[in-house]
Amino acid sequence: LYDRADLYIPFIEKSLTVLKPQGKLGFICADRWMKNKYGGPLRKLVADKFHLQIYVDMTDTPAFNTNVIAYPAITIFTREKSAMTRIAHRPAIENGELKRLSVALTNKAVETDSLLVRDVAGVVKGSEPWLLESVDQMKLIRRLEQTFPNIEDVGCKIGIGVATGSDQAFIGKFDELNVEADRKVPLVTTKDIVSGEVVWTGLGVINPYADIGGLVDLNTYPKLRDYLETRREIISKRHCAQKSPENWYRTIDRITPSLALKPKLLLPDIKGEAHVVYEEGKLYPHHNLYYVTSTEWDLRALQAVLLSSVTRLFVATYSTKMRGGFLRFQAQYLRRIRMPKWSEVPISLRSELSNAAVNRNINACNIATFKLYNLNNEEQAALGGNGD
Repeated sequence: LYDRADLYIPFIEKSLTVLKPQGKLGFICADRWMKNKYGGPLRKLVADKFHLQIYVDMTDTPAFNTNVIAYPAITIFTREKSAMTRIAHRPAIENGELKRLSVALTNKAVETDSLLVRDVAGVVKGSEPWLLESVDQMKLIRRLEQTFPNIEDVGCKIGIGVATGSDQAFIGKFDELNVEADRKVPLVTTKDIVSGEVVWTGLGVINPYADIGGLVDLNTYPKLRDYLETRREIISKRHCAQKSPENWYRTIDRITPSLALKPKLLLPDIKGEAHVVYEEGKLYPHHNLYYVTSTEWDLRALQAVLLSSVTRLFVATYSTKMRGGFLRFQAQYLRRIRMPKWSEVPISLRSELSNAAVNRNINACNIATFKLYNLNNEEQAALGGNGD
């Protein structure tokens, strides 16, 4: 068990450890552990001592009688080491098709059929997330990872907005929060960026933290003290308050007002396509929003890259897919993005990237980003084109 692991993690681990030398272990299980942070130690166990023989991706496949939020995957593990994993994607739930798939997956004498299954090498690599996409896309990802540094190594910082533990107590209409002026911060939420631009709905968040050190002394802020005391029953029920009763009025995350003043890009957690919004430096992000700031990259040019199909490929490769084709645009996946240094971007391309983002022209963002990464025609085709 590691980080915030689901309970299936120890079940898979235990089942693997009791597997006989010639045995096979099959699971129909949520696929999240194959890519996310908490699956790392289990992936390493598989890489060190076992073999992922078969993988069947069930994304968008109606495998259950009721709808599910996250899709399962079918995995077959053995102790017999091999470099190849036989993979199938999104099979049709139809009797004849499933019979053909079963034969193709289990009979080594059957040559792989690109329409049904394929053999892929190097899927399992230490604790690294499993790359299970198309061969062309995997090849592109590997090239970009070998050529360019991580996004946070080129002057960008990725973070998540504030979690309070009780939004009903700490968040309200900014003008109606009856506390001292320096004890509240204007807040931006997912509702404020639905249009692709920031349209502030007027919310604010209470800030109980001193600029230096821990929490403020409530005796020096009588309005804040009265505000919090009237909501003490709700606030004190939170886990963080019960864990540290003397700090009962803290928010889960520390609030640093200077973040509100920084220009930033905002991304909702769950989205079908990249939804990246420029915020000029007036608002503090809520917990459902990830933010990107940069000391080197021009944020508008960076916005174009994050709106492009290259970024979607990175996120789709490392993120688990949700029902309806939605992806998790979380920090752990965004940090996988590779980019050149801003100093290496030609002046003309800087302008092209920035203009594409300002105009919210996704096709133009793709064209400029493909130039940024020097994608050839084959690599562009792997991303679905839009680079002409």
